[in-house]
Amino acid sequence: MFPAADQGEERALNVADTTAEAAAPAGRDRLGPLIITIFGLYARGEDNWLSVASVVQLMADLGVEGQAVRSSISRLKRRGVVRADRRDGAAGYALAESTLETLAEGDARIFERRRATTEDGWLVVVFSVPESEREKRHELRTSLTQLGFGTAAPGVWVAPGNLATETRRTLARRGLAEYVDIFTGQHFAFGDLRSKVRAWWNLDELADLYADFVRRHRPILDAGTTTAEQAFQTYVPMLTQWRRLPYSDPGLPLSLLPPGWNGVTAEALFEELNTRLSAPAREHALAVIRRP
Repeated sequence: MFPAADQGEERALNVADTTAEAAAPAGRDRLGPLIITIFGLYARGEDNWLSVASVVQLMADLGVEGQAVRSSISRLKRRGVVRADRRDGAAGYALAESTLETLAEGDARIFERRRATTEDGWLVVVFSVPESEREKRHELRTSLTQLGFGTAAPGVWVAPGNLATETRRTLARRGLAEYVDIFTGQHFAFGDLRSKVRAWWNLDELADLYADFVRRHRPILDAGTTTAEQAFQTYVPMLTQWRRLPYSDPGLPLSLLPPGWNGVTAEALFEELNTRLSAPAREHALAVIRRP
């Protein structure tokens, strides 16, 4: 999807921003996801560092005032998503180690997701957390939600079987393995599995999210050639909106989804926009970042 030399730095955007956004009171830090998008796309290829001035300028290109950007970065710092890092006399920020790990986990989910089939079977997670560690219960639920699990019953979470390795790695990295048992297998009985999937996941909500993505971004394909700056202005918000969707929808088998599932249309649109916009957007971003 990206030129081979640029894959590591271009494959960004994952659940790190979702975590940051969930931790903020409603309406307080709507800029955080955009800032994480910029760091995820461009900081990793620049020795994991962006100057404050470059982030402020790039956000200004998106129409955001500088003081609001500085306030949002400060909130991300307090939550441990980024850390202050002064280099050569310039104030800047680097992604925290935990954020880098989360970004690395999410790259494949965002850019290389394979849709499951019924032959992949199912992944079932059950957990037990002592009352004295109830905060771990919240962490587990949050982690499983971010991984795209549905709820089959109280305390029983289910996802397509092809997420097994990612789930095991993520829960272990977050220090949650001791509370969890993970099983894989087939749905043997009883009831219609299509109906079960509709009960385990909110498919109507997912369809609305995909429809909104298509409505907002399909006109871009008809807009013709854009400058590098215009590509950046389009690409960063588009990618910020898209990155939540592969976590809300874990790539459920098409045979179990409603006919004409619009997630397929949205995925094709994202891939085409990503191919068209990523390189010129990166050109503009690096011109700002590397400006003397």
